[in-house]
Amino acid sequence: MKRMHVHVGVEDLDASTRFYSTLFGADPAVTKHDYAKWMLDDPRVNFAISAGHHEVKGIEHLGIQVETGEELAEVYGRLKAADRPVLEEGATTCCYAKSEKNWISDPDGVVWETFFTGGDATVYGESPTLTAASLNASSETCCAPALREAPVCNSSNAKSTIG
Repeated sequence: MKRMHVHVGVEDLDASTRFYSTLFGADPAVTKHDYAKWMLDDPRVNFAISAGHHEVKGIEHLGIQVETGEELAEVYGRLKAADRPVLEEGATTCCYAKSEKNWISDPDGVVWETFFTGGDATVYGESPTLTAASLNASSETCCAPALREAPVCNSSNAKSTIG
C-alpha cells in the first residue's frame, strides 16, 4: 500500500510541532532537533516538517512512499512513462532515513519523489548537494534535486535519465 508524503519547511519547529500534533491528534513518530515526522493512517500520509534546511518556508516537495520493492518498481515505471526528466538517485540518506528514491518534477516545477525506506539514519542527510527544482526549496537541502531541464547530480550512485 502506498502512502502520500508531504514535506514542509517551517520557521519554528516547536510551534509547528505543537500545531500539527494538535491538528492530527497524534504526536510525531520521529522527533529530532530540526525535524519531525508523523506516519498517519487516517489520512494515510507521511507528513514531515523541518527547520533550517530551506530558504523559503512552506511545501518543499511531495512524494509517494511505498512499502515494497515491487511497489517501487511499479511507481518508477510510471515516472519513466510521464515523459519528464527523471533523476534516479538510488540509495541515499535523507530526513533521518535510509531510502531508495527517484525524483521528477511536474510541468510547473513541483518536485515529487518516490521512495522506499529501508531503515533509520542518525543524520538528516548525506545526499549530494543538489539544486532545487522548486522555488520553495533551498540548494542546501538533500531532498529537492534539479529537474527542470537535464538533471545534474554529483553523486557517484545517482544517474539521470530522460523519461
